[in-house]
Amino acid sequence: MNALEWAVQITVIALLTATLPMAWRLDRMLRALRADRAALEQGAEGLGEASRMAEAALMRLRATTELAGRQVAERVAGAESIREDLRYLVERAETLADRLEVAVQQARPLATAPAANNVRSEAERELIRALGMK
Repeated sequence: MNALEWAVQITVIALLTATLPMAWRLDRMLRALRADRAALEQGAEGLGEASRMAEAALMRLRATTELAGRQVAERVAGAESIREDLRYLVERAETLADRLEVAVQQARPLATAPAANNVRSEAERELIRALGMK
């Protein structure tokens, strides 16, 4: 071998020697990247599972709110009929109170009259009739 061949071979050996640590470092980086890729894939799978679970929970929540809405609507409908009944009873009570007030006002002057016993008895009978007690 001549000197030029020796020089080329020594240069190649020097370059290979310099390249070897870089190749090891590159190999370590590729291994880490592969490990990170597996972790990334696992994270993506976990995220997909979490989103499926969230969708299922959302569906259950929607069903629950629809059921609650129907129950509230039913109770409101029931309350409407009770409100109407109460309104009717209040109107009747107001009418009876008005009649009672008129009867009391008519009975007051008669109570101060000299023959109050007979008049008072008649007023009491009217009051009892007005109250519907018979």
